Amino acid sequence: MQEMIERHLKPLLQERLASSPAVAIIGPRQCGKTTLSRTFPGRYFDLEQEPERLRLDLEWDDVSRSGDMVILDEAQAWPGIFPRLRGAIDADRRRNGRFLILGSVSPALMANVSESLAGRLSLTELTPFLWPELTATEQGRLWLCGGYPDGGASDSTRYPQWQKDYLALLTQRDLPGWGLPAKPQTTTRLLKMLAAVHGESWNASQLGQSLGLDYKTVNSYVDYLVGAFLIRRLPAYQANVRKRLIRSPKVYWRDSGLLHAVMNVTDERASLVQPWIGKSWEGFVIEQILGAASMWGLHLEAYWFRTSDQYELDLVLDFGGELWAIEVKLTSSPGRADMDRLNFAADLIGARRRFLISKTSEVAGDELRASCNLGWFLKLMRFHSPRS
Repeated sequence: MQEMIERHLKPLLQERLASSPAVAIIGPRQCGKTTLSRTFPGRYFDLEQEPERLRLDLEWDDVSRSGDMVILDEAQAWPGIFPRLRGAIDADRRRNGRFLILGSVSPALMANVSESLAGRLSLTELTPFLWPELTATEQGRLWLCGGYPDGGASDSTRYPQWQKDYLALLTQRDLPGWGLPAKPQTTTRLLKMLAAVHGESWNASQLGQSLGLDYKTVNSYVDYLVGAFLIRRLPAYQANVRKRLIRSPKVYWRDSGLLHAVMNVTDERASLVQPWIGKSWEGFVIEQILGAASMWGLHLEAYWFRTSDQYELDLVLDFGGELWAIEVKLTSSPGRADMDRLNFAADLIGARRRFLISKTSEVAGDELRASCNLGWFLKLMRFHSPRS
């Protein structure tokens, strides 16, 4: 099933390969990076495998001089390759599309990328499957199971065991290998606590008390989870308004299936009775929007906004010259009061466009103000892509 789904990142990837000597696809493990890379012709090396590293080492002179694109999977596993890449690129800066580098950690954790390939590398991010990439049937289980190709996007019977196995592997092997100093038991407890505060403003001291750690240590641990694409920190929007503003970021699990597995939700019926399910829907919608914006090449900054008297926007999109205000509600019949509250908060920051996103089947409004569903909003947002 994974090979049959056309990834929306591919057009952007083709553009970057045409204009840069090296392009990196970063994203979480098992999100489809290898499958996507294999749709391009080239010489493939899995750098997590010692025999593959040896083969690349022995063939390097031929590889670097050949006209073939070189695909380096899990490049963070062999830091020694980055100075070689820099030397090969600098020897012929006019050649583009030479190296396609795949990584399961962000450049913040893959320090060799920023140190060795600054100015030589274009970054792209691949997420698990997103709403616009899937059929209606697959969209129907996306919120519960998440978007990982093997975790339920194509076969819901694998949820939630796949997610639990995935997190166990990350906590026991990958995160320590990437530098996280916490013991696996501590990381597992932290993940459960992060699930409990999903969609809430961040308070590292509060979590630290429960873990027996200071807030600086907790923040440093969460840095690794952000770098591994498990957690998103959404900063607060700071506006010049006559109200006191909340300044802490919000924290979200990036994949709703992983969140639900940690919270021991086995099916959609069980999820809908949970007191936190509205926050789950909120985080799911936000991740679909930001993931789609990234793969379509939209240039924007994302925030949330709240005043001390509880006027709030779940998502603020700053396109540079225009602000979009978005509120997310888990309902199939949003009311006039919801839209009025959204408009009041949007007026505070001067947002030109305002959208109330729910599970409604009917769209009311236009491209400036609308009560709509996720699919309608994503289609509208795509018109702002450079490739639309």
